[in-house]
Amino acid sequence: MEIAVIWVPADIEPSERAVANCLSHLRRHSYRFAGIMRASWETVEQPMIDGEVDVVVIADFAHLPPDRSPRIELASSPGVDTDEDRTVPGAQLG
Repeated sequence: MEIAVIWVPADIEPSERAVANCLSHLRRHSYRFAGIMRASWETVEQPMIDGEVDVVVIADFAHLPPDRSPRIELASSPGVDTDEDRTVPGAQLG
């Protein structure tokens, strides 16, 4: 069973709806819930790097900082101009 944390940026208030959406996602995927993090992305990133967390669940793609790392990009997909790079909006880390 994969270990997951919920990340809600500290500036997202109220946070209840975001947390509820994330908890529903965890249940649907049978992830082992390890807690809610309300910290900087760098703080959330470290447990992934250390292998302590398999999945970070977020309520809205817009919550992710655009300059985050790790980052996954899709070079091309059907119906997309192959000269245009696209960041994968639903990519999972881990």
